[in-house]
Amino acid sequence: MAILNKQSLSFLEKYINNPSPVSYESSGQKLWLDYLKPYVDEHYVDNYGTAVGIINPGAEYKVVIEAHADEISWYVNYITGEGIIYVCRNGGSDHQIAPSKRVHVHTDKGIIPGVFGWPAIHTRHKENGKEEAPSLKNIFVDVGCTSKEEVEELGIHVGCVITFSDEFTTLNNRYYVGRALDNRAGGFMIAEVARLLKENKKKLPFGLYVVNAVQEEIGLRGAEMIAHHIRPDVAIVTDVTHDTQTPMIDKKVQGDVFCGKGPVVSYAPAVQTNLNRLIVETAEKKKIPFQRQASSRSTGTDTDAFAYSNAGVVSALVSLPLRYMHTTVEMVHKEDVDNCIRLMYESLLAIRAGQDFRYLK
Repeated sequence: MAILNKQSLSFLEKYINNPSPVSYESSGQKLWLDYLKPYVDEHYVDNYGTAVGIINPGAEYKVVIEAHADEISWYVNYITGEGIIYVCRNGGSDHQIAPSKRVHVHTDKGIIPGVFGWPAIHTRHKENGKEEAPSLKNIFVDVGCTSKEEVEELGIHVGCVITFSDEFTTLNNRYYVGRALDNRAGGFMIAEVARLLKENKKKLPFGLYVVNAVQEEIGLRGAEMIAHHIRPDVAIVTDVTHDTQTPMIDKKVQGDVFCGKGPVVSYAPAVQTNLNRLIVETAEKKKIPFQRQASSRSTGTDTDAFAYSNAGVVSALVSLPLRYMHTTVEMVHKEDVDNCIRLMYESLLAIRAGQDFRYLK
């Protein structure tokens, strides 16, 4: 089964390049919904920006496929008299990669370009033979101004959000590379599942809710809200997980996961075993390569929010292996993207209307 086409890839690039920082996801959600609308019967957006497309909206039994739309970013936290901007995190932004990065400061007047400055190597003072490392206390943004008043005239104020400006590319015709593949790659994949269902004229015996949630990066908040609104019976969540084959990663701690060897099935208390077994059996039957990962107490993804909502929702997690999470050069393997889409698509076709996943009946 062919997966991606030229239209898909064009959307993927446009979607990845569009900034969607935590709590400012609306422009990305508009792109996503515009792409999704031809493949669903209804759609809506909740008060905080989570977008939902629905197939068979009148069905009693409800199944969710879900990703999150938001990307990590920064807030303007303090502006000095000399026009230098200090920041605080909006999500799990990495202070160590910030120096020398180009940024976009988002204002009501539009995007203002800037850079994370850093003292030249010639000027850095070594305390006890060690250089001062980047930290939240010393990283700063320079927008080319010489006073606080000049910064404010540009429309920049405390609370403006800042994103990195890096854009989508491919590497060795094998990897998609960009910022915020965590987890707009997931939003792309669930939209492709909806497209395939429509184009292959598959009739589902349940209502399918294609959910692109906001605010995952600050505590799974969008998923928490929408789970209570939809009240689904089943949820299959997709997010990214760490490829552990690059230097400085301890496989004894992080597991043994490879980009290019297929989607990752997780084992964790929030993952419902019988649904997980259905996904694994589907992969085996359809000859879709997959990997396994243990996630200990929690998955750290929207799976947890769905699983523990509404007196318990049958939930599972299908993860996309990714290198260099929360950097501007996140990498995912093209074949893994295809196989994640295939696995979710085929798993949906294996679910029956009203299916009872309880362990004891």
